[in-house]
Amino acid sequence: MHRRVAVLIGAFILAFFGGEKTAWASGAAELGHSLPLWSVLPFVGMLLSIAICPLVNAHWWEHNMGKVSAFWALVFFIPFLVAFGPETAFLNALEVYLLDYLPFIILLFGLFVVSGGLILRGTLRGTPKVNTVLLLIGTLLASWVGTTGASMLLIRPVIRANEWRRYKAHIIIFFIFLVSNIGGSLTPVGDPPLFLGFLRGVPFFWTMRLILPMGLNVVILLTLYYLLDTYYYRKENIPAGTPDKNTSLRLEGLQNFIYLGIIVGSVILSGLLAKHPAFADQKTGELYGLALLKIGEETVVLPYVNLIRDLAILLAAYLSLKTTPQVIRRDNRFSWGPIKEVATLFAGIFMTMIPALAILHARGAELGLTKPAHFFWATGLLSSFLDNAPTYLVFLTTAASLGATTGVPTSLGVVDPKMLLAISCGAVFMGANTYIGNAPNFMVRSIAEENNIRMPSFFGYMGWSLAILIPLFILNTLIFFR
Repeated sequence: MHRRVAVLIGAFILAFFGGEKTAWASGAAELGHSLPLWSVLPFVGMLLSIAICPLVNAHWWEHNMGKVSAFWALVFFIPFLVAFGPETAFLNALEVYLLDYLPFIILLFGLFVVSGGLILRGTLRGTPKVNTVLLLIGTLLASWVGTTGASMLLIRPVIRANEWRRYKAHIIIFFIFLVSNIGGSLTPVGDPPLFLGFLRGVPFFWTMRLILPMGLNVVILLTLYYLLDTYYYRKENIPAGTPDKNTSLRLEGLQNFIYLGIIVGSVILSGLLAKHPAFADQKTGELYGLALLKIGEETVVLPYVNLIRDLAILLAAYLSLKTTPQVIRRDNRFSWGPIKEVATLFAGIFMTMIPALAILHARGAELGLTKPAHFFWATGLLSSFLDNAPTYLVFLTTAASLGATTGVPTSLGVVDPKMLLAISCGAVFMGANTYIGNAPNFMVRSIAEENNIRMPSFFGYMGWSLAILIPLFILNTLIFFR
């Protein structure tokens, strides 16, 4: 393993210095213009590892995913360090982990812990009608407690209601489509890209304009789900002793709703504080914070708003662990496996996607995007594989550069409402296209597999999204983004 790492890194270093040394050495050039397109290969390798390794040897993957994640991170970072020097390399690495990855994992951790302290007691029979109602409830909740919050709250009741069923992978797939992605369309709390838009000046309730495309997608997907689940339900051999109706439903661990409120409130508050003179320079928009480390001429700063938000989330998680009876978590089959898997794999993803996002940021305007449909598909397809929050920001910046004189005023410039609608829908909707399109997708899949539900592989899941979601998004284009 170590020899393979050394050989691959050596090849990258030779390539970095071969032929284009002058361009690489230019400190004045923007990083995205200096990086060649092939610098995204470690990111591609990371994605292919996630897709292929579990198919080849699932047991090996389960015990070595951390090594694979570190392998691809080093394959990118060490040549990057040699070619650009310690200042640029460590600055980019610290910023991506401190300002992007750490808040990302803290938010997921908080929602994961708090939602694990809530349990729906009683008998809930997983019929097509009950499952459809549960998916609808989760979809409606997602815009107000976030796609991660709604996913973690509802996935365990859905699994328990269908525990006796043989055919249930499709239930989890539609859960990911609706609760983990499309449901987070209506507020900045719903999905991270919309929150980034809020930080850049998009009004809080502007995203309610997504209600028509979201509503169309929800109605179509729920109808399709009901028909499909009815088909599978008729094929079930119902075991003896399976309850024939829903009885005695009650929710326990209600104090966790307070902690959930703390988490959601801290996210909203961080957006408001980021616009306050005490926390940000009103001319440049630069956030004030703690100076952690000086690298060359640059200083790595932890913004005060991040510190307040993240500490509030960690406090909510701590209170949940301390005040929730362990019997609730035990009956919920709560374990740390899903959050550990997400943290491990996304550590590699965040490092290796540095060149992809830098290239997009520098060259996004060269893509020739001029129509809402262009922005919808460009944002959506890249959000399927890259983190949808920075991808949203790249195309928001591109849309702001088109020179609109009327529309939605942002800190990046005025954006045509049709373009903003297309970017927002692309980022939120198409996160459902792959397991890595949005963090809840991975967590939901992990929890399902922990409960002995055999989920499709990476490519198997994409087969479902290609068959169901892509035709739906084509319909979206014809109706809303022509």
